[in-house]
Amino acid sequence: MVAGPLPAPSGPGKDRLRLWIRLLRASRTIEAELRERLRQEFNTTLPRFDVMAALYRAPEGMLMSDLSRFLLVSNGNVTGIIDRLVSEGLVMRARRNGDRRTSMVRLTEEGSKTFGVIAAAHEKWVGELLGNVSEDEARRLTGMLTSFRSNWEGREWQR
Repeated sequence: MVAGPLPAPSGPGKDRLRLWIRLLRASRTIEAELRERLRQEFNTTLPRFDVMAALYRAPEGMLMSDLSRFLLVSNGNVTGIIDRLVSEGLVMRARRNGDRRTSMVRLTEEGSKTFGVIAAAHEKWVGELLGNVSEDEARRLTGMLTSFRSNWEGREWQR
């Protein structure tokens, strides 16, 4: 038996469910396209781009633990990416005040230049992918999502 598409959610609270599904679908679609373009154009990955973007915003460097927290990923995930970026000369790692347990990482000059080129392409691609959204709509949606985020960020969700 072949199942047809599920009916659209209806009833009280279903508009929020529809919103969630649309946000998720839009996010996944755009993310998949960006991943593919990063791979094809720069032979890189979205996680590497995210790490470099975070370090670009912190030219003085970041503690590895702060970088993991900022990116909402485990230290292990970040460590592997940083190791590869260090080996390619795009990131430098240093001990913080001689403390062997903490590492500061930052982009090298070459890393900043490389990221600048990739970031410009990334911004252009996002502009293309969201080309049907006006600047005013983008500002309004961003404001709404920022407000939404402040309503739940930092909460401990009970199950």
